[in-house]
Amino acid sequence: MPISLSQLVLTGLSLYLGLTGATSTHQQPEKRGSNTSGYVNGVYFGSWVVYDRKFNPSSLPVDHLTHVFYGFANLDGQGNVKTQESYADFEKILDTGSQPGNATYAAGCVGQLNALKKANPRLKVLLSIGGWTYSQNDNFPTAANTPTGRATFAKTAVGLMNDYGFDGIDIDWEYPEDQTQGDNFLELLRAVRTALDESAKANNAPGHHFLLTIAASAGAEHYDLLPLAAMSEQLDFFNLMAYDYSGDRFSTITAHQANLFLNKDNPASTAFSTDAAMQAYIAKGVPPNKIILGMPIYGRAFTDTDGLGKPFLKGGSLANQTAGSWEGGVYDYKALPRPGAVEDWDDVAKAWYSYDAGKRELISYDTVRSVRTKVDYLKSKGLGGGFFWEASADAPGDKSLIKASYDALGGQGSLDQGGNWLDYPNSRFTNIRAKGTA
Repeated sequence: MPISLSQLVLTGLSLYLGLTGATSTHQQPEKRGSNTSGYVNGVYFGSWVVYDRKFNPSSLPVDHLTHVFYGFANLDGQGNVKTQESYADFEKILDTGSQPGNATYAAGCVGQLNALKKANPRLKVLLSIGGWTYSQNDNFPTAANTPTGRATFAKTAVGLMNDYGFDGIDIDWEYPEDQTQGDNFLELLRAVRTALDESAKANNAPGHHFLLTIAASAGAEHYDLLPLAAMSEQLDFFNLMAYDYSGDRFSTITAHQANLFLNKDNPASTAFSTDAAMQAYIAKGVPPNKIILGMPIYGRAFTDTDGLGKPFLKGGSLANQTAGSWEGGVYDYKALPRPGAVEDWDDVAKAWYSYDAGKRELISYDTVRSVRTKVDYLKSKGLGGGFFWEASADAPGDKSLIKASYDALGGQGSLDQGGNWLDYPNSRFTNIRAKGTA
């Protein structure tokens, strides 16, 4: 995931795990495979966007979505998974007239997401653990290195999922650094998959399939360290982060940040390609329908440059934090194109960008056209669907990238029809234990 300088780190809260419970007939368990009933159209929602960005879960275009990945939970070196945003998660009042959250009532994002689930039976919400910020220490590799650490991670992750009333776990470890860590990641997934199935049996859902996914790198230096075929046996799907191929922070030459293909006419402009990553995953044993193609809802900017594949002033965009940007060098899609910029399409790389000759600023980003092109591509390759990072940056109406994907996938009838789960008798939150409609 992109580095977000706006992420707020709040005091963690120890949560009741709730792994046992009485029998109920509220829902019939649904046995599902990996998005076999239609395409995924998912989006990540960052808890921090309820602050300065003033974007709440209730603003999500749920009619166009199948999955929401809510992030991020944190973990310690012993494997304990915990909330790091308790105020945003379940305390903050997001609706006028709503009661504040407390130890037994979930307001905040968790409360709104559960209300959305109750009103939209096909909307699945997953708890995403890690992310870039919470991966920049030794907690993931330390926890995954021992059976005890993996068991603790699995128990606390599934416990938090049950407390929040979510439909699965998404692990965003960025990234295992060697083959040993890659093998430990596989063992961690096995532990979580077992814990999910055992929790289903104990919590009114025998036979129900709670989801397990990961955020997966499109860079060979990362995915070559992973036992992908064995991981695919544990996972419902891989969220392939097919973006951040270039950026002011880490590139030396301007380039597309989310191109489908390499451009051999201007090789410097395409250091990576989505097609190469997708082919590598399949060659390593991942079924195509378990690959979900990630698309960015933001642009990466380069300043003092003459165009694609050219040098730029490194750090220049980082200092140019203007309207539409919450961190230097990154613009929300809804703020693009910038005034004075001219948009263009690279028909070889299948990538969109803009260039302002006066400011000498280049911005690489996806548009409705590039999303349609990517959806046509993923359908032709038999992939499982698409997802976006990050919900708050999308534009309204016909400019929406989420809507563009929804339309190109074929609309509601073409999407994953698997139902969500609403029966969480051991959640400490009364409004999540309540199983009626919103």
